[in-house]
Amino acid sequence: MSAGNRRFNDEAADWDKNPSVQESSRLAFNALSPLIASLSARKHQATGIETGLHVLEVGCGTGLLTLRVAPLVASIVAIDPAQGMIETLKAKIDSSSSSSTSTCETDNLHADGPRTRSPNSNILPICHLLSDPEDPLLPPEDGDPKSTGRRRKFDLIISHLVMHHVPDLRSFLSTLHGCLAPGGKVALSDFEDFGPEAIKFHPPSKLKGVERHGIQREWMEGIMREVGFEDVRVQVGWSLRKSVEMWEGCRLGDTMEFPFLLCEGARAVV
Repeated sequence: MSAGNRRFNDEAADWDKNPSVQESSRLAFNALSPLIASLSARKHQATGIETGLHVLEVGCGTGLLTLRVAPLVASIVAIDPAQGMIETLKAKIDSSSSSSTSTCETDNLHADGPRTRSPNSNILPICHLLSDPEDPLLPPEDGDPKSTGRRRKFDLIISHLVMHHVPDLRSFLSTLHGCLAPGGKVALSDFEDFGPEAIKFHPPSKLKGVERHGIQREWMEGIMREVGFEDVRVQVGWSLRKSVEMWEGCRLGDTMEFPFLLCEGARAVV
């Protein structure tokens, strides 16, 4: 098990208690909502029926973003390599199934976009490190659980605060490209590498498993195009104010503003 996975397993039970984690997920969802609505409308127009989007979330953690997105889509496969995170998500799904209105449903009452089903019935949590678009753990294309054929291709792939942990980002992006349906899109968010001060996004005690201190905008645009994405757009979507008081030279209560990049790209239709 990697140092990163050990850390996330250890922190899973208390992960949601971190205010900046909660706020970061909320801001990511706010940025994704218009895109989900737009893609849903486009799919409806193309098929003539309200089938809803099939979504893949890579690095879902405890499901803070998953549970917000789920009511807006047909299905969401939520995958993460840390067993502790996936078990926490499964517990949330089990808990929400006994309640008529969950917290995430309340959050979505005023969100733009379709409301298709309850947030627990269309989520498939998987503990796995995804590296192959045809991984047998992914749902089959034909819907038969026993199928060994091609795996489902997704309308939308999302990932939040994951890329700075990924050693080989080019390989990661290539895998995501292979998981997309023709015309499908990725919407990946992470904090921006805006210079040496970006290291302060994590306290010194939590730097294990951090591969890079944010994402560089032009570099990200370049590798997305290299692996085959079209209509690439990488821009600041929002910012998050976060405590930096644990760093040397900072005082109790000191905070910094961290810009977040929203990285979008599409797979060619043909």
